[in-house]
Amino acid sequence: MIVFLGQGRMGAPMARRLVEAGHKVTTWTRAGGVPVAAAVDGAELVITMLSDPAAVREVLTAALPGLRPGTTVVEMSTIGPEAVRELRALLPPQVALVDAPVLGSVGPAADGTLTVLAGGDLSGCREVLAVFGSVRELGPLGAGAAMKIAVMSALVPAQVLLAETFAYGRAHGVGHEALIEVLSGTPLGVLAERLRVPSAETRYSLAHATKDLELGAWEGARLATAARARLQEARAAGLGGRDLTAIAEHTWEGAAPRVVPLNPSAVPATNGMYSHAVRVGDMLYVSGQAAFDDEGNLVGEGSMTAQAEHVFQVVSRILADQGATFADVAFIRTYLTDMELRREYGAVRRKYLTGTPPASTTVEVSKLFMPGLLLEVDLIVALSPAAR
Repeated sequence: MIVFLGQGRMGAPMARRLVEAGHKVTTWTRAGGVPVAAAVDGAELVITMLSDPAAVREVLTAALPGLRPGTTVVEMSTIGPEAVRELRALLPPQVALVDAPVLGSVGPAADGTLTVLAGGDLSGCREVLAVFGSVRELGPLGAGAAMKIAVMSALVPAQVLLAETFAYGRAHGVGHEALIEVLSGTPLGVLAERLRVPSAETRYSLAHATKDLELGAWEGARLATAARARLQEARAAGLGGRDLTAIAEHTWEGAAPRVVPLNPSAVPATNGMYSHAVRVGDMLYVSGQAAFDDEGNLVGEGSMTAQAEHVFQVVSRILADQGATFADVAFIRTYLTDMELRREYGAVRRKYLTGTPPASTTVEVSKLFMPGLLLEVDLIVALSPAAR
């Protein structure tokens, strides 16, 4: 049995490919209501296709009780080689791990024409991976993840460069179509054609492209760093869910607005009366976060530990959406309905806020906006200039 963890634009067609190939497949999503440990119980192969390293780590940590000796976990998200090494340390030695991110978008995922970049021992999954397309066996564990980031570190900045080329042309009276025709005779021709009209369909989201460059950041990567900054501006302007080619429109239209409300899709939606966070320049102001799920129901009733864990997981996703971590938190304010529970809260908080703590205020209040809530947390975060 194969268990596919995560759906989304890429995951859904990939899971269908497995079913069409005759495999028994169970799919799991956060919204399904089934504990992930129960979903993977008895699986021979577990495939992860999730948004980022934090999501993969969270889901596989929760899956640990259900993973049996002899199971193979195939990590197909784009998370980078460092995260793959962390997963190997997380998983029991009796559970095999393969990293196999893919090149290609939704169409190739549905057609089975992806390029699978695989690292590690493929003996337990080689035939299954072939269902998705051409499999490139690249060497030891982590080699596939490193290859994916290396390729994206070339392809993504090239598209940002072309967006800026189009903006320069427009500012200097160069015809858009004429410019693309000239570029078509150069090695950049295929990418120029892709950016001719930004895609209405999201094949490779701008948010994922930004995340890929953030994963590939290194001190000497000057061009990739500049492209990453441009993409982070576009993401902050609300274009994260659009196709990467939307960077052309963003570059034409100029800089992002000064005040940018943010409502990442990875966290439960607000009630429409506020935004989860607001970005102003290099500062991020995170609204009070409390323990409720996607349907607005209370999480962890009566348990400070459970509610605090949920709150900090939500905060971690908001931070990750802006390329930040808990190390960037400048100020945290906590509202507790019972100060006697501060020790339980503090134990969870110390898991996330490690090292020298930020500025902090903790106050006791008589009640919060939803009956049963034990805490609410808001933050001020200082983002690095490179993350703008």
